[in-house]
Amino acid sequence: MYKNPDFPMIVLATRNKHKLAELSFLLGIPAKLLRSATDFEGAPDPEETGATFAENALIKARAISVFTGEWALADDSGLEVDALGGAPGVLSARYAGNHGNDAANNRLLLEKLAAMPGKPRTAHFSCVIALVAPDGSEYTARGECPGTILHEGRGSNGFGYDPLFLPDGYDKTFAEMSTEVKCNFSHRAAAATAMRQIMGTIFSPREPQGIFRGK
Repeated sequence: MYKNPDFPMIVLATRNKHKLAELSFLLGIPAKLLRSATDFEGAPDPEETGATFAENALIKARAISVFTGEWALADDSGLEVDALGGAPGVLSARYAGNHGNDAANNRLLLEKLAAMPGKPRTAHFSCVIALVAPDGSEYTARGECPGTILHEGRGSNGFGYDPLFLPDGYDKTFAEMSTEVKCNFSHRAAAATAMRQIMGTIFSPREPQGIFRGK
């Protein structure tokens, strides 16, 4: 296990402001220890060629750790719809072809489900967070959140498929919830809880109170 006598800088391998804010909140990393890939000129943005969320998260975290020489965190997440055999899965952000076109991705998803009347609209969001140390040590944590895909979007918060996703046990979509409420039970929250435990084991011995804020 990597050991460093000083507090580590942790670089989040993302340029998505929404994801950066959410992961920062969920992981409780002090601002003085947290950086973004955008803070490093020329930082790589590797192609996500993995077949799983874990593979893609590790691809991104490895690239940023090697480039910066620091600890790096990355996540990969997506929507898996039962009636579509788990699609869009790792292609969630580029389901309609262009990366990050949320409106087009949502339209395509609704079109595909509309062509399958009577099929259950059950789905779940999955997230894997990867942590890579400067010495190459790697750690991953996974979380899921089950729910249903609505026939039309509701709400303007969040990003991606949030307006269409109604989590089990709730009457509001992810996009109708505040970040604070969503972060109590989302797939990313579950993965972050597991990663906080991993990070606590790695870093807390160097500081009796730990380096992480409580949620």
